[in-house]
Amino acid sequence: MRILVTGAAGFIGSHLSEALLADGHDVVGFDGFDPFYPRLIKERNLTTARASVRFRFVEGDLRDRAAVEAPFADGPFDVVAHVAAKAGVRPSLADPVGYIEANLVGTAHLLEAMRESGTDRLVFASSSSVYGNNEKVPFHEDDNVDRPVSVYAMTKKANEEQLHVHAALYGIRTLCLRLFTVYGPRQRPEMAIHKFTRLLYQGREIPVFGDGSMERDFTYVDDIVAGIVAAVERVGELEFEIVNLGNHSPVRLSELVDRLVETTGKAPRIVHHPVPPGDVRRTWADVERAGRLLGYAPTTSIDEGLRRFVAWYEENGADVEAALEGRRSAAATELE
Repeated sequence: MRILVTGAAGFIGSHLSEALLADGHDVVGFDGFDPFYPRLIKERNLTTARASVRFRFVEGDLRDRAAVEAPFADGPFDVVAHVAAKAGVRPSLADPVGYIEANLVGTAHLLEAMRESGTDRLVFASSSSVYGNNEKVPFHEDDNVDRPVSVYAMTKKANEEQLHVHAALYGIRTLCLRLFTVYGPRQRPEMAIHKFTRLLYQGREIPVFGDGSMERDFTYVDDIVAGIVAAVERVGELEFEIVNLGNHSPVRLSELVDRLVETTGKAPRIVHHPVPPGDVRRTWADVERAGRLLGYAPTTSIDEGLRRFVAWYEENGADVEAALEGRRSAAATELE
């Protein structure tokens, strides 16, 4: 298949591009190198994909309609995997207009390019943040998601509505995948596991929000990518569906820190801070639908995933630090 991957230079998008190439697909990667964290990190993410003769990269901003149309100049794609977004709960509170422009207007540009080119299959990376402070656990795809508590979550919920409209009106077969706190090698530097690991190695204070009782369904990137690849292969069998991709095993924030301390062998300096606006108390994925429709079955335990991440950090941390030096984007810890 010929597949367009938006956000191909990012954490998940780069892993996904490599997996699709390994399966024999032709991949066109699209990314605008949003300056939220340094471009150098994203360029490194693309190293393996760019070594393949079946990979082509197009640089462009989703907010620029002409740039979004450029990858379609050679004709329709078999599938579009739309992973690109302005991500993160806390940064979205500081830049609501930017998130709306990138995530909603940008997605509208992509959908129009798909419609005009005759591309009729879409896999979309949504987020567990759409569930807000859902009291019922685990979170099921049919739960009410009418009460998002951050701008980022609102844009992802609105994206799902956008896609449903295009599926109904134009026959674009669509799978919306609600991803639950993805971690692993190349994770964004402000995300909790990456930032906590970095601070442990630097001997600096670890900011823990609240009393450490918040829970997240941390899901290793290889498991997430396996689910997305399955969605790419099967999206043509469905008209429109929403599916959770998570680990079905929430971990308390305090327990996460303890396990990272054990994995790294570093002594922690923990400082507690108030829980910031927009954070939810817990996430927990019901993955029965994903198993039934996609054969999804996450296999990476939190302990094994942390071991792999720490091994990656020990090999690559110095380069990440050099790229991050002096960047404000590394300051805020992100859980989603």
